[in-house]
Amino acid sequence: MGGVTRGNPLEHHHRVVRDWAVGAIAGLVSMAAVGVGRHLAHTHARAAWLTALATLVLVVAGVYAVRHLARAAGRTIGRRTSLGTGAAVRLVMTGIGVVVLVFGLLGVLGVSIQRLLIGAGVTGVIVGIAAQQSLANVFAAIVLLFARPFVVGERIRIRSGVLGVLDVTVLGAGLTYVTVRTDDGILKVPNSVMLASGIGRPDAPPPPPGEPGA
Repeated sequence: MGGVTRGNPLEHHHRVVRDWAVGAIAGLVSMAAVGVGRHLAHTHARAAWLTALATLVLVVAGVYAVRHLARAAGRTIGRRTSLGTGAAVRLVMTGIGVVVLVFGLLGVLGVSIQRLLIGAGVTGVIVGIAAQQSLANVFAAIVLLFARPFVVGERIRIRSGVLGVLDVTVLGAGLTYVTVRTDDGILKVPNSVMLASGIGRPDAPPPPPGEPGA
């Protein structure tokens, strides 16, 4: 979690911009290496050393791209939400980047990508069915992140068929749960439940007569 900091805002901005720039450049180099490597993989054996060079460039540039892009995403999200959410986003981005890098490496080495994609698709369907609830919470976290119906530290009112009506204080938001403090103690609410709930302010004054909602 060292990549997500809340220090000087200007310094933080410079670090994020630098990470995005380095990651983007390294990503472009990686894609170029994949294109060259896949072309060389089907040529005469005398080009084997060029294939090896393209593989080396892909690995080095790919690692740089994954590292810097994941860190930039983690810092950006962590600045807007919480350190825990930023670290979780960085971890997810790293995992996705490693998978993409492995597929690119196999393509350079001449392994059939089509067969791998078919196998990965079948595996993805099985995993998706098994982890349906967890994936629903992750996607709900993304929607909540951009919709921002509440912020950490805010006191809100939740209206839910599952929870009833609760006045709570938001303590944190992660990829799977929103942590809140109720009158009875700490409660972890799944993101999918929060997304399906009505969220408002417990002590909001009524709107003036004649305005919508009055």
